[in-house]
Formats: sequence, structure tokens, C-alpha cells
Amino acid sequence: MKLMPYVFPKMRRFGLSLLRHISSLPSASRTCCLHRRVFTGSYTSTITGHGFQQHRRHMSSSALRQHIQDLSGAEQRLLDKLYEGLIGGQRASLAESITLVETQHPRKKELAQVLLQRVLAYRREQESRNGGKPLAFRVGLSGPPGAGKSSFIEVVGKMLTGRGHKVSVLAVDPSSCTTGGSLMGDKTRMTELSRDMDAFIRPSPASGTLGGVTRTTNEAVVLCEGAGYDIVLVETVGVGQSEFAVADMVDMFVLLIPPAGGDELQGIKRGIIERADLVVVTKADGDLMGPARRIQAEYTSALKLLRRQSKSWNPKVVRASSHTNDGIPEVWAMLESYRDAMLASGELQGRRRGQQKVWMWSLIQDNALAHFQNHPSVRGALPQLEQRVTRGEISPGLAADLLLKAFTSSSPK
Repeated sequence: MKLMPYVFPKMRRFGLSLLRHISSLPSASRTCCLHRRVFTGSYTSTITGHGFQQHRRHMSSSALRQHIQDLSGAEQRLLDKLYEGLIGGQRASLAESITLVETQHPRKKELAQVLLQRVLAYRREQESRNGGKPLAFRVGLSGPPGAGKSSFIEVVGKMLTGRGHKVSVLAVDPSSCTTGGSLMGDKTRMTELSRDMDAFIRPSPASGTLGGVTRTTNEAVVLCEGAGYDIVLVETVGVGQSEFAVADMVDMFVLLIPPAGGDELQGIKRGIIERADLVVVTKADGDLMGPARRIQAEYTSALKLLRRQSKSWNPKVVRASSHTNDGIPEVWAMLESYRDAMLASGELQGRRRGQQKVWMWSLIQDNALAHFQNHPSVRGALPQLEQRVTRGEISPGLAADLLLKAFTSSSPK
């Protein structure tokens, strides 16, 4: 769940009180807060300044070993089995590991963080042998319904596996607001790719997440890379202003646009176009070739009016057809050119470092909101304030102020 609009300006006001309150909790409770789950006991105490710099290099070793001591024999065997299978490239172990990071069970969340720390340490070692450059290329794909995202991914994926690449696809499917269920139809649409032993397709329900990117998608990307997949494709739900979330976890963001959809430039919001590194006009064949050329020209003109995001790359607009394969090799060549340019300039590495910070604060906000909502004073005052807001007696902003006051006044100073 995301923070509501009127809560965002208040974060700084109650942030310090929230952190102080968490610090006063017993170590067992404190371990589960703010995603510090891999650490235990005294190690969860606040580490800042020089102390943080001193401990940072040992987080993945000494802290991890300390936490592993608290694992039961069965838990240790499970993690060893998953880790060994994962780095060995076993698809079943990868699927089970992603299931573990997606769980809502508190203890399993802790186990997932231990596994992730081991995979991160393994990945850092592999990248250090590669001169500090990433081994995998992360590509985000988005587009309106009917743009042919699944068909495009299958054709590109089969071409890449044929060239010796290992391709993983993390596809986020819309969830029902009523039941929470999801069709998970991507595997049925990508029939050829799902049978390819060098490909891995993992559909995940959006579960109401804004932008269609689940809060664990970023961790699933890490697991796929640890399993040896050098191309990671993240397909997201639809196109909207919030959809830029996927751009904060990938190296390159590709926007897929169908050639016939009415007033195209009005239908796609400016924010998502600004984040696109490449726009692909799909279904460019047969009777749609004319409209595809027109849309390509319109988007090429539109991109010239937007501010450049990178000093090393100018966003481009290309045409492609998943039906005839026309333009597909050229699209991949464009992606490779982008990767090479960004690696040479160092922007790709810097982009990844910035993304990690963005996702850390995103997870902090998620956990801070959950802690705020479960606070006894807030839970006691919330029902009455909600009723007063719905009756129009007080404004939502005033209700938020009152709840924040109740939280901060009852938190330890």
C-alpha cells in the first residue's frame, strides 16, 4: 500500500518519532521493522556516520553469519538448497526463491532477506571479475492494452535464446480488486518461450500495487540475475502516470505503442514518454504499415520537445512487427547500442546505484505506513475520524494531522 497524498507532507514530521519508537522495541520486533530483517539483536541498533562506513563492508558476511545462527536446521537446509539450486541455474529453485520473497509471512520474509544477501554477495563477486560492470541487462517494457507486449517479448526472447542468451521475463498481471485473483495469462500467450529451457517466465499479480510493479519485483530481478539470466525483461500493466515505477528498477525503459489507437499522443501521458529510452511502434505490417509510419513520425517529433535524460543517449522511435519479425533484430541492436553507450559513460552503473536508493525509501515508506496504521493510538482514533471525514465534518487533511499527533504524542521521546 502506498502513502496517501495528504500523508506524504507529514512524513518528516513523524519520521523521527517513528524511528525512535522502533528503536525502543525489543530486538525481535525491531528486526522486522524497516526491512532490517537480516540483522538481529544489537546489530539492529542505529548505525550512522563513521560507524556505518565501518560496518558496511561486513554486512553481507558477519551480520549474515550472526543471523544464520538463529535459523533452525530445517530453515538452514532450505536456504542452502535454494541458494545452491539458484546459482546452479535450476529454474525450479528460482521459482521457489521468488515465491519466498513474495510471501507475506513474517518469518519467511526474514528467510528471504537472508537468501537475498547471499545472492547479492555472489553477484558482487561475479561483477568484480567482470571489471565492475553488470553482467545482466535489465529492460522494462510497458504499453497500453493491445500493444502486443506479450507477442513482442516472445519473438525477442526466442531470438535471444537462439543467440545463446538466457532470458527471464517478469510479467505483472492485473489483479481483481474484489478477490485479489489474477489470470496470469502471460505463460499462455508466450507458449513457445515458456517451453524454452533457456527462458524463465514468472507472472506475478499486481495485487493493487500502483503502477503494476509489485514491491518484490526488484528483488525478483536480483534472483534472476543470480541464477545466470543475462537478459531480464520486466513487463508491466498498461500505461499511466504511475507506471514510471518500472523505470526505477531497469537499465532501459521501452514503450510499446500500437499503430492505431485514436489520438495517440493524448492517450499516452507525458510522464511515461519522458522516461522512455526507446519507443517501438508495434504491429507495423500489412494494412497497418501506413498508420505505423505516421505514429513513428508523431512520436519522433514529440520526443524532440522533451528534455534529454541522458548525456549519452537520445531516445529513438522505431517500427517492428512480431508477426513478420520485421524490425525485431534492429530493435535489439538499438538496445545493445544503448547498453554499450551507457556502460562506456558510466551512466548505467550510476543509474543502478540511484535506483537502489529509490527502492530503499519506497520500502521504508511501505513499512513506516504499516507501523503507523498498527499503532494502538492510531487504531483507536481511526474509525471515528474516518466517519467524520465521510460525513464532511472535518477535512481529510485535518484528520491526517490528528492521527499524526496521536501517533507522535504516544511514541517514546
